[in-house]
Amino acid sequence: MEQHYKLYRVRELADNDEDFVMALAAAFLEEVPADAELLKEAVANQDYLQTYQSAHKMKPTIDLFELGVLEDLIEVQDWGKFEKKGEDISNKLDIVLSAVEQASTEMKSDFSL
Repeated sequence: MEQHYKLYRVRELADNDEDFVMALAAAFLEEVPADAELLKEAVANQDYLQTYQSAHKMKPTIDLFELGVLEDLIEVQDWGKFEKKGEDISNKLDIVLSAVEQASTEMKSDFSL
């Protein structure tokens, strides 16, 4: 439990209300993997605006659940924001996608979702 994500800040935000913690975990699972898929497609298509928007949307949740990839996500976001043509961002994207996948799998198991 909590190897690929942390609940300290989530519990702090929820004031230790476990039902609210569960709701936040469910919201994470509903939103973040879908946003990560959009991000993956946007980078593959060199859609800089969509890359920026998807990464920007994911940042608060990635930070709240402390996936440990916030700086990598910001680099992907900035690749889109500043249209860094010719720069290969795939390594940073892979780090973010892997972290989201691992956290999602673990969260589903931990919360029986």
